[in-house]
Amino acid sequence: MVLRRFAVPFLIAISLGGVPKASWAGVAPAKVEAGAAAVTDDQGASAKKDNNEDDDEERKKHNDEPIKPEQLHHPVLWHDPSEISSLDLFYGQGGKKGQPVPPFRFIEEDHNHSTPKMDVRDARGKKWRAKLGHEARPEVVASRLLWAVGYFANDDYVLPKATIEGIHMRRGRQYIHGEEVENVRFARKPNGQKKIAIWRWRENPFAGTREWNGLRVMMAVLNSWDLKDDNNYVYSDRKNDREIFLVSDVGTAFGRTGLHFTNAPSKDNVQAYIHSKFITKVTDKTVSFATPAPSYSLLFETLGIAMKQFFKRQGMLWIGKDIPCEDARWIGGLLGQLSHQQLVDAFRAGNYPPDEVELFVSEVEKRIAALKKL
Repeated sequence: MVLRRFAVPFLIAISLGGVPKASWAGVAPAKVEAGAAAVTDDQGASAKKDNNEDDDEERKKHNDEPIKPEQLHHPVLWHDPSEISSLDLFYGQGGKKGQPVPPFRFIEEDHNHSTPKMDVRDARGKKWRAKLGHEARPEVVASRLLWAVGYFANDDYVLPKATIEGIHMRRGRQYIHGEEVENVRFARKPNGQKKIAIWRWRENPFAGTREWNGLRVMMAVLNSWDLKDDNNYVYSDRKNDREIFLVSDVGTAFGRTGLHFTNAPSKDNVQAYIHSKFITKVTDKTVSFATPAPSYSLLFETLGIAMKQFFKRQGMLWIGKDIPCEDARWIGGLLGQLSHQQLVDAFRAGNYPPDEVELFVSEVEKRIAALKKL
């Protein structure tokens, strides 16, 4: 109680604040024509070089500095997905032909993130970033839904089983049996794209727009609570002469509404997802969501040891608050164009069992209905 008495006033102070509009005033987002789609690998072997070879250079440079206005030419956050009802949510953006092809060969482990990841190469010589653990399945489903309503995503797939020759990992050993792994996510950037920076939720050329607010709503629909700026990537899209803004890491989804000391139910947990709150407050003009939620258990169950992490999470709470109802209805209308079978296919793509698929889909459909009623 003593800790809470002193912490709460400070938390309120740091979590309030508007969206700064300084230096971004002169940056105009690119206009995307109706029906324009995210760039995919055309499978025609027209590219002379696999763009993922650039990953080695990116890792050395990290490219984790926030994008600056002078770096932007044609920034884009969203594109018109056109015929949403015709999209294939099982194979997603990369399509059936874009899947990783075995056999796979281990290249190296990625030590820069909290979840176990590695680079592998498939039989066609394509380089993939493979992720193990509880974020693999929800990340693929979340990216399918974001892609379906017009936001950008990587080409990604969950393989129920994969043999990776020469695999040697320091982390995630509990998911590795010899050279075989289960429920592994394979992801790669569409051809012609390269990471050049990250972007901040508060400071970007889209702040205040319908598309930016819609992305905030999507995070609540997914219960995607790990909204660190570090998870927001900017890709240079050489083919289309633009800079793509996307949320790259959406694996902390489909569980609780925030980070807890016991992390397992916070993601990839159907019971936690269907029993979580969605909308917390509605006014005449705005709606607020439960995601991201305060991480009180993280603070109190660690006796204050995780205070730095707790305060960092408090600074993200505004992302789900006070969003214009009309923008939330807009996203609900886009999601509402997806059929029941398309939603089923999205969760099938994450290799969820049929009983969990139906529970997940039922909850997503309830959330879509709630958005459309705002």
